[in-house]
Amino acid sequence: MEVRHHQKLYYSIGEVAKMFDVNTSLIRFWEKEFEVIKPKKNKKGNRMFTPKDVDNFHLIFHLVKEKGYTLKGAKETLILENKKGKVDSDVEVVKTLKDTKVFLLKLRDQL
Repeated sequence: MEVRHHQKLYYSIGEVAKMFDVNTSLIRFWEKEFEVIKPKKNKKGNRMFTPKDVDNFHLIFHLVKEKGYTLKGAKETLILENKKGKVDSDVEVVKTLKDTKVFLLKLRDQL
């Protein structure tokens, strides 16, 4: 999974799916399931995800795919974290941990 990305104003569904190494159908499914994901649509009707949407995908991916949360559990956690104002710091922690993992795996491969 690609962790850091260049800041763009919008990302296509294909770009977001590639960041997380998942199918676009999963991105569409999570968009419907999680109200924090609110992509804009261009004139053609294509979804255009903001960096904030991508950050929310990072959290959802971490909770569901890495920590094994159910969708209901992930939704409840996101709602709680939003109320506490912790989502932005959680996103940064998850990104930092992923960056560290990538670095350590590269270091291991060099040995």
